[in-house]
Amino acid sequence: MTTPDTLRDTLARARTEIGKVIIGQEEVVDRCLICIFTGQHALIEGVPGVAKTLLVRTLSYVLGSHFNRIQFTPDLMPADITGTNVFNMQKNEFTLITGPVFTTFLLADEINRAPAKTQSALLQAMQERLVTIDRETYQLSAGFTVFATQNPIEYEGTYPLPEAQKDRFMLKIRMNPPTRDQELDLAKRCMSNEAPEAVLSSGQVQQVLDENQLAAMRQALELITIKPELISYLVDIVRATRSSEEVLVGAGPRATQSLLLASRAYAALAGRDFVTPDDVKTMAIPVLEHRIVIRPEFEIEGVSIEEIIRRILESIPVPR
Repeated sequence: MTTPDTLRDTLARARTEIGKVIIGQEEVVDRCLICIFTGQHALIEGVPGVAKTLLVRTLSYVLGSHFNRIQFTPDLMPADITGTNVFNMQKNEFTLITGPVFTTFLLADEINRAPAKTQSALLQAMQERLVTIDRETYQLSAGFTVFATQNPIEYEGTYPLPEAQKDRFMLKIRMNPPTRDQELDLAKRCMSNEAPEAVLSSGQVQQVLDENQLAAMRQALELITIKPELISYLVDIVRATRSSEEVLVGAGPRATQSLLLASRAYAALAGRDFVTPDDVKTMAIPVLEHRIVIRPEFEIEGVSIEEIIRRILESIPVPR
């Protein structure tokens, strides 16, 4: 049986192997692992060139999972994601040609470049891990995880994600450019065979798990203790987003589930078998940020969603 100690050791090994390829970005790596080990999805926001694609490729290799990538474009169709039935003249029957969604880790690159009808092709897959093609429903991998990326500064020719789709992402992960020292390290490594892509393809990175072991690790999160008063605390945090005068649309019940799971996984990453109030506070912003819509009058004044969440956290008594 997988124990919290085994989970902690596995997470530590995964971090070490990922660190051989990804320079810095420790917080980003941790939050991606939180999504994977809770069976949820991540929305990664960052400027081009910060290794978003490389990060997901590395995660899939280290965790022994199949990886596919979709480059979202304005002319991408739903069938390009899910697949379609093609008539086989030799067999005189239709044959299913599966799309890239039939994988374990799916990178939806620049997801906001495709129109709503194409984005919606992922909704059933993300929520139910099922895909319906020509009225026939197919089961996806139990560990199916979507990592969607978007550029935070480029809005020309993009389609904003609908609230229903954003709500299906457990965390919004901001991937910032590296520090000067990290970028200097990257430049030096690129002058040799130690470039991140070369390290990943050269066999220097070790696989830590396979897909079956990954499923067992997810079950181990159930052994992380969270007290009833902490559950009440995080429920109050989510509910407060719906009553704030600065918020037009607050977080729904799915946010409560996400905050609970994320806090447990964060505690496991910290090597503990119990959740603390600080775990809940740390995960509140990445869980709630993309689920909240600010009222226009406050948005004009420059009030950020992060500021609102921090005020909510300060207003709710912390359980002892």
